[in-house]
Amino acid sequence: MTKAVDGYLRSPLSGIVPWIVMSVLSSPGRFEEAVCFALGLVLLTMWVGSRRGIKIYALDVFGASFFAVFAVVGLVASEGVIDWMEIWAGEITNLALAVFVVTTLIARRPFTLPYAKEEVPQEYWTSPLFLKINYVISAVWAGAFIFSAIVGGIGDAVMDDPGNFWTGWALQLAAIFFAIAFTEFYPDYAGAKDAAARGAPEPAPPLLELVDWLPTFVLVAGIFGWVTDSLPDALGVAMIILGIIGSAVIGRLSPKTERMPT
Repeated sequence: MTKAVDGYLRSPLSGIVPWIVMSVLSSPGRFEEAVCFALGLVLLTMWVGSRRGIKIYALDVFGASFFAVFAVVGLVASEGVIDWMEIWAGEITNLALAVFVVTTLIARRPFTLPYAKEEVPQEYWTSPLFLKINYVISAVWAGAFIFSAIVGGIGDAVMDDPGNFWTGWALQLAAIFFAIAFTEFYPDYAGAKDAAARGAPEPAPPLLELVDWLPTFVLVAGIFGWVTDSLPDALGVAMIILGIIGSAVIGRLSPKTERMPT
C-alpha cells in the first residue's frame, strides 16, 4: 500500500486528479461541492506527499491556488455569478489546466518533467530521448484538456445542457483515460524506437495498449447511463453488450503472458 501511495504521489496523476474531479463534478447545483472536493484533494495530496518526503510540484501549487480562488468566489459571489460558474466552471478548469501545460511546454519545462525525474536516474535527465518523451506526453495531456473544454462548451453553449451525459462526462473522461494510457505506453514505445534506430532492437509495446481500456469504459458508461436514465434503454444495453464483446476481443488479441513452470 505504501509503495502504491508513493507511486501515485510521484506521478502526474496526483496533480491532475483534482482537476478531473472539478471538471466532471461541477454542474448546476454542485459548484461549491466540486470546488471543496477538488481543493481538499489537492491539499491532502500535498500534505501526504510532504509527510512521505515527496516534494511539492508546481502543478500542486497551481491547483491549490486555482481552487482556493474558486472557493472564495463560491463564498462571496452573487447568486447570478454562482449560477454562471455552475455552468462554465468545468470549461474554465480544463482551459486553465491546458494553459498551464502549454506554458510549461513553451518554457521548455514540460510539466511531466519533475515527476519523470523521480523515476529516472539523473544521468538521463538531459538526454534527447528523455526530454522528447516528456514533451510528447505533456502535449497529449494538453490536447486532452483542450478537447474536454471544447466538448464541455458544446454541451453548455450549443446544446444548452450542462449535465449532458456525453459532453459533460463520457467524452471528457475518455480523453483523460486515453492520456493516461498514452503516458504508460509512450516511454517504452519511444525507447524501443530509439533502440531500433541505434541498431539495438528492443520489443516495443503493442499499439493495442492505447485502447485496451476502451471496452471496460464503454461497459461502465453503458451501465451508468442506463441506470441513471441518461441514455435510452436500447443504447445503454447495446453499450453494455459492446463492452463485454470488446473486452473479450481485447483479451484474445493481447499478447499472452508466459507462465512460469510449476
